[in-house]
Amino acid sequence: MTPDKDIINQHRIFGIISHPDAGKTTLTEKLLLHGGAIREAGTVKARRNNKFATSDWMEIEKQRGISVTSSVMQFKYKDKVVSIMDTPGHNDFGEDTYRILTSVDSAVMVIDAAKGVEAQTKKLFKVCSMRHIPIFTFINKLDRQAEEPLSLMEELEEALGLPSTAVTWPIGSGQLFEGIYDRLKNTLYIYKDKKIIELGEDGINNNIAKQYLSADGLKNLKDDLELLDGAGNEFNIDKILKGELTPVFFGTALADFGVTEFLEHFLVMSPPPGKRMTTTGYVSPTDEFFSGFIFKIQANMNPAHRDRLAFMRICSGTFERGMSVTLSRTGKTIKINQSTMLMANERENVETAYAGDIIGIYDSGNYQIGDSLTNSKEKIFFEPLPTFPPELFMRVRPINSMKAKHFQKGVNQLAQEGAIQVYKNEYNDVVLGAVGSLQFEVFEYRIKNEYNCDIRMEPMNFSVARWVNTEDTDSLKDFENSRCTLVFDHYERPVMLFANQYTLDNFIERNKDLELLESLDIRETTI
Repeated sequence: MTPDKDIINQHRIFGIISHPDAGKTTLTEKLLLHGGAIREAGTVKARRNNKFATSDWMEIEKQRGISVTSSVMQFKYKDKVVSIMDTPGHNDFGEDTYRILTSVDSAVMVIDAAKGVEAQTKKLFKVCSMRHIPIFTFINKLDRQAEEPLSLMEELEEALGLPSTAVTWPIGSGQLFEGIYDRLKNTLYIYKDKKIIELGEDGINNNIAKQYLSADGLKNLKDDLELLDGAGNEFNIDKILKGELTPVFFGTALADFGVTEFLEHFLVMSPPPGKRMTTTGYVSPTDEFFSGFIFKIQANMNPAHRDRLAFMRICSGTFERGMSVTLSRTGKTIKINQSTMLMANERENVETAYAGDIIGIYDSGNYQIGDSLTNSKEKIFFEPLPTFPPELFMRVRPINSMKAKHFQKGVNQLAQEGAIQVYKNEYNDVVLGAVGSLQFEVFEYRIKNEYNCDIRMEPMNFSVARWVNTEDTDSLKDFENSRCTLVFDHYERPVMLFANQYTLDNFIERNKDLELLESLDIRETTI
């Protein structure tokens, strides 16, 4: 079936990134609220009413009040089909966030107006920058005391090395917050009265503004706009689409102010689904053949069914339920009979989907993260999804040996999800690798609650891991000692664990003939 260009151009898919507690999940839910996807936004703070964030579907997320998994939510707004990828804000789950960002066409960066650009925001920005993803910035929490907006803009540009241009501008903050001014539409949005004042060509010089703003608020706004007009960056849509300029919006997601204005501008400025790079060239959304790739696998989203769902980004052609596709990695033909659209953990069957859609397909163990699916005559492999070495390690075993099968099933499924890295040594001990300790907590929680298995975890004194590019794994055993050990990852690839960077440097110096790798294409089953 030939794809309909108009349908494809209506799609928008973006990821929301931020430092923890910047208000990312709250903004996500307000967007869903405006799109009619939910009737009431849940808040992770309203524990007594048992209201939690829609995107935080896992029980541990509700208990901790944080996002530890990514989720996809789709809704319609006016003539657009919008897919939001809510990512884990916590640094411990950065690799999951990286994989999510391979599936989107743009990113929304949420910044706390009182704290400015924080460490995790910088890391996530670098990922977007590497992929030339257009970045839209929402500076949040203007209803609280905040940094001066000009200082925030300056900090944004210095910290990220990315020029910015203000689309909306705040009038005060905290108790003095009066509203925002839309520079492109010459419109005032009044905070307390929730009024919309169109100022026309005169802009802020229109006498109507005096009726709604305090004298100080109006004066400060005029001063700020004069500086922005004189020294700020001009609005340039071409640079925005190339990821060379970030448009900036201000508001408060909790009070749902400035969110609609942001959404409407975003849907006009943001790109529709574009070309995707493969190992042999590009795939276009309007190509007749179907293609897509798996960027996430999640088991037990519905604990009652113990199911396993693979998230697929459609890159070209038209998906139709029941179609047969080829799994490029294995050459196996698979018929996709069960496919769903997702709203966090809620689903509905989908018969047809297009480039730019994210769908869930049921997985009985066929898929891996990074897999490509197509009905083209040629195999297609999209850009690689790298995996990175962890820094913390635990030896783990079931407390009750009678639960060994449950334990092994849980370990295998969570490893395939990419939720945590799993290794084994020559004695078949299970070793977990993580970027942060919270990953261990989530693993322990899920093994206990989803696989009914209590475990014992023992810290290991290693902090650096490297894959070894060799087929002679037997010789690697000669290097093992108290500060260096050999394990094998989920794909049976050899990995050396080192006590610290000093130990690694010494090892490299003594073994210059061995090639050590810091990252690998997650799709490769052999080195």
